[in-house]
Amino acid sequence: MKRADPPSPESLQLVLYPHPALKKTAKPVERFDDWLRTVVERMKDLMVEHKGVGLAGPQVGLSLRLFVASPEGKREEAVAYINPVLSDEHGSEEGEEGCLSLPDIRVKVERFQAVRVEAMDVTGQAFVVDAEDFPARVIQHENDHLDGILLLDRMSPMAKLANRKKIKELEERSQKPEARSQK
Repeated sequence: MKRADPPSPESLQLVLYPHPALKKTAKPVERFDDWLRTVVERMKDLMVEHKGVGLAGPQVGLSLRLFVASPEGKREEAVAYINPVLSDEHGSEEGEEGCLSLPDIRVKVERFQAVRVEAMDVTGQAFVVDAEDFPARVIQHENDHLDGILLLDRMSPMAKLANRKKIKELEERSQKPEARSQK
């Protein structure tokens, strides 16, 4: 059986909840090539275009363990984390989060205050980052996407209740014919 060709990086777009890619556990990146480099550049563009601070592979419909992050929301500062592994998590703090795939929803989420992330860059070179505070929050949020965990899964029952109308609107929008053709 022939493997399907990967999508062209230029065709990648932000996908919204409840797109099925958002709930899947992403697969490790195995090839570090021009396609991957172009995907990472496209993801940086989309992150900035949508005024985000991070964007994960599943958020552009790619079930791959990669994300870009820039706590300042600046393209030139965005770092690609490929096949990341989080460790040495410690501390705890609550902070407000949003998600590009769940527009107009902001909720308080408890996260580790500091994390270590071991990852690879677009050339396959390993690197380590020790992150604290907001940068650590961004990394944890994007890493959640790689495991099929959404902000909805981290919401308190009260937050789900408060946002039920927006969540329902996203679900209904995905049922419209023009939304289905984008999947």
